[in-house]
Amino acid sequence: MQALGLYRPGSSLMHRLGAGTKLIVLFVLALAASVPPPSVWLLGSLSVVVIALYLIAGLGFRELGRQIVMIRWLILLVTITGLLFLPLDTALANVTRMVLVIVLAGLVTLTTRTSALLDAFEVALSPLRRIGVDPQRISLVLALSIRTVPVIAGFGQQLRDAQRSRGGRVSIRAFVVPLLVLSLRHSDDLADALVARGAD
Repeated sequence: MQALGLYRPGSSLMHRLGAGTKLIVLFVLALAASVPPPSVWLLGSLSVVVIALYLIAGLGFRELGRQIVMIRWLILLVTITGLLFLPLDTALANVTRMVLVIVLAGLVTLTTRTSALLDAFEVALSPLRRIGVDPQRISLVLALSIRTVPVIAGFGQQLRDAQRSRGGRVSIRAFVVPLLVLSLRHSDDLADALVARGAD
């Protein structure tokens, strides 16, 4: 199974759009999902927009569903945590917001090469050079951040598949601890790779 959020070559309108344009759309839609008070109308409208964007990208319902399925354990964890401290409608709204933002970020990485994302970040941050900010370094951090959620979700899928193949009972503890270990190991490997390429 392919990892969540990895680039899929294509010739759709979404693939042809510039990385900067897609990042602006992602930013605007993420703000629309996160800032206003949640409502059925707002979250429903944004859901329709997300579905439409996946269809325009030629990825379809199957890919959108796969993106959601691969973060199901994150959805479950956030839902349970939310229900412990928040009213039901607020907890569900927060989960819906999170899913919308994650699948939107996934759509950007599915239709945009990482090199194009880096270039777009660098251009957007270039004015900050005047105050001593290194746009290249920040763009690298942002691009890696966008890719991290899909990678960790992929780890979760691998762990769940391994549990299923062994016929073991689903255990939150047996899932979360290995996921944390894999995530930290991935972070260490990534850091080592960056240092080896001259990124201190």
